[in-house]
Amino acid sequence: MSNSFITQLNAQATRHRVEVQGRLVCWRQFGEGPPLVLLHGGHGSWLHWVRNIEALATRFTVWVPDLPGYGNSDDLGESRSGDMAKLVHATLSSLDTLVGPDTSIDLVGFSFGGLVAAQLAAQRQKIRHLVLLGPAGHGGRRRPRGELQNWHRAKTPQAVQACMRHNLEMHMLFDPAQLDDVALQLHTEACQRTRFRSRPISMTGGLSEALKLSQMPMLLIWGEHDVTAEPAVLVKSLTEGQPKRQALIVPGVGHWVQYESADEINRLLLECLTKDAT
Repeated sequence: MSNSFITQLNAQATRHRVEVQGRLVCWRQFGEGPPLVLLHGGHGSWLHWVRNIEALATRFTVWVPDLPGYGNSDDLGESRSGDMAKLVHATLSSLDTLVGPDTSIDLVGFSFGGLVAAQLAAQRQKIRHLVLLGPAGHGGRRRPRGELQNWHRAKTPQAVQACMRHNLEMHMLFDPAQLDDVALQLHTEACQRTRFRSRPISMTGGLSEALKLSQMPMLLIWGEHDVTAEPAVLVKSLTEGQPKRQALIVPGVGHWVQYESADEINRLLLECLTKDAT
């Protein structure tokens, strides 16, 4: 995959800028079929799904936002602090403007976007399936590989890139071979355009409580080496006594599982989301 692929993928999108209380939320639309919503992680953008959109768009109309305070979307207000309720409201309101509040959707969230998806699902009735990849907000132990570097202190573009590469290795990807120029470009640009502070929210929990408010079928996925969680512990705690919830661990990959193991995740998503389609 080359950087030109990002340009080509972006050119395929139909862009929508939806106003919510004076702020614009940017969505991209791909493909045709039932609506499928993909929510990116913290310090991310719609391009967290760069290796997944085309495969999923063969069966679905894929809706991918830059969440409020990220990428091409406006901030939520003057403060840079994270206001989860406002973010969820703006995301849900802009989505319903585009697809209609009574339209059934499938909803997939990654990392911080997984927590957003769980809270959105707790408020919206018409959701067929909820799929969470390495979701934040579990409140459990993390397994850091090393300290992250503060790229804001870097003095040159080369130093910024060195910090970003290090942080991708420590936090996002397990296999060094997957840390290509595309991953580095996406991560760098997304971090530089992030204005919403998600980390304090991600660390404080709330995932389990949000999931208790939803009754749709759920699939929970972690990479085996996800540093943000202990996957085996969460598989048990979040699915025990919950027959509508399934969970699995993808071997040999880290947190950014849909990038590092794109073919497998695309297969799993298509299998999960289409198995009971009429």
